[in-house]
Amino acid sequence: MGGTADKVKGTANEVAGKARQAAGRATDSPKTEAKGVAQEAKGKVQNAIGKTKDALKK
Repeated sequence: MGGTADKVKGTANEVAGKARQAAGRATDSPKTEAKGVAQEAKGKVQNAIGKTKDALKK
């Protein structure tokens, strides 16, 4: 997978994670909120991987 694809997937996971966190807070569900935090972290890692791949191409 290329750097751009990783960054796109990472951004999507960050947004979905933030939405899941908000849903967890709104429904008073710590489990859902924690899953959102984990998904957002996964997205940040994917973004970092994508940026690293792009930097290595140059």
